Formats: sequence, C-alpha cells, structure tokens
Amino acid sequence: MSEISTKPYMLRAIYEWCTDSGYTPYLAVKVDRAATVPMEYVKNGEIVLNISFGATSGLKMDNDAIRFHARFGGVSREIFVPVNNVIAIYASENGQGMAFEPMLGMDEAEPEEEEESAPTLSLAPAASPAPATESEPNGTPDDDGTPPKKGGRPTLTRIK
Repeated sequence: MSEISTKPYMLRAIYEWCTDSGYTPYLAVKVDRAATVPMEYVKNGEIVLNISFGATSGLKMDNDAIRFHARFGGVSREIFVPVNNVIAIYASENGQGMAFEPMLGMDEAEPEEEEESAPTLSLAPAASPAPATESEPNGTPDDDGTPPKKGGRPTLTRIK
C-alpha cells in the first residue's frame, strides 16, 4: 500500500488558517496540460489564484485536485488544479504560508515517497525585508545555534 501524501492536508490546513485569521488565501500553481486555468493569465508557466470565499464558488479541495469557479475579467470560469501542480499556498496580506515542489506528470497510482522530503518554507511578503539570518552577511546563528546556510535548497523558516 502506497503512503498517502500530506500535501492536500497541508493545503487545506493553511487555507483554513488564512480564512480563520481574516487573510486572503492565494494558490500558486505550475501550469501544465493537467491544469484547467485561464491561459491568458499564465505567466512563465505559473498562475496565482485567489481562493478566498468571496472570489470562488463551489471550492472543493480534494486529495487529488482543487476545483472551483471564479470570475476572470467578468467571465465565470471553471478551474481545476491537480494537487501535484500546487507550488504554494499563502496569505496575500503577510506572505505566510507553505511552498511545495511541483510533482508534474505524476501518475496517481505511483507512490509519492518524495513528498515527505519536499522542501517547505515560509513565504515572506514582497514588501518586507528578508529575515535577519538571511540578510546579514556576518553569518548570525539561527535560533538553534547553527550558522545559516548560504545558497542550496530552501529550508523551513520558524515563525514565532
């Protein structure tokens, strides 16, 4: 029996946190042939979607896909996004949320062992400065006393 992915559960949890906190949840999606989105709004193979209650109709977040209706330029469109295509979910007001590795072209029957090792991070708001551990060149240690890593893969940022 293949292991169930945690990704759809995390997406639903961050969505619920956003709405409970009064924030607007946004979904960043890597677009491929499996996603049904308005292509005129896709930039660099990606689209960002407002999935708040006021912006969507019939939002359904399943373990395999996210489905809803939304208006684009005044025209109602049906949106279908496979969970594997989701890059991030975050609050637009403060950028807090979670990022994921897109798993494009994955067959639903294949085990998703790589899901557990997918890097996650906190998305900082575009207008705010980077955390001190990333912006200070002197290599100030993180909360656990280890010096920050330069470059490489994204890491989880603790938010207190």
